[in-house]
Amino acid sequence: MKHVLSRGALIALAMLPTAAWAHPGLHGETSFMSGFLHPLTGIDHMLAMVAVGLLAACLGGRSLWAVPASFILAMVIGGALSVAGVHIPVVEGGIAASVIVLGVLVAIQAKISVAFAAALVALFGLFHGAAHGTEMPVDASLFGYTAGFVVATAILHALGIAIAFVAAALSERHSQNVARLGGGAVAIAGIVLTGASL
Repeated sequence: MKHVLSRGALIALAMLPTAAWAHPGLHGETSFMSGFLHPLTGIDHMLAMVAVGLLAACLGGRSLWAVPASFILAMVIGGALSVAGVHIPVVEGGIAASVIVLGVLVAIQAKISVAFAAALVALFGLFHGAAHGTEMPVDASLFGYTAGFVVATAILHALGIAIAFVAAALSERHSQNVARLGGGAVAIAGIVLTGASL
């Protein structure tokens, strides 16, 4: 189990901000913080992104990097399309669906392929990215803002992975139950949020 936790810690660290994003200047820092805070100020974004990490951990193996990376890449593309004026339909519905579907997949411990999981989270990532792009401040630096929401998302993914690994380390026998409860809670929260927005 120790080597699994070590590998998870390395993945989490690799997803954190790089030195290339440090000290970009006052305007860049403001843009970075705007992007960084955007996923953290929306409970739907937070739930979906933590669920991506939980799903990756439940699937294990290549999913630990492939699933979060697919979400982040698609999210950047969705943000870029939105900033460029390309309309992505049903963004809010897609975000709500991401919370519910990802929560259910974790809750039922779905045995899906890495390719399917990566494609699914990429679809959801497009919607989240479009929302980030739409709400980018007019005076923000595109690079700084994008870097901000990418880093925040990576941290939330890493949090989901860490929760699953800690649960497994504490109790091999009950780790699946912890994941099921976590996934179920995410799915229920998504349903509640969807109902509240109707």
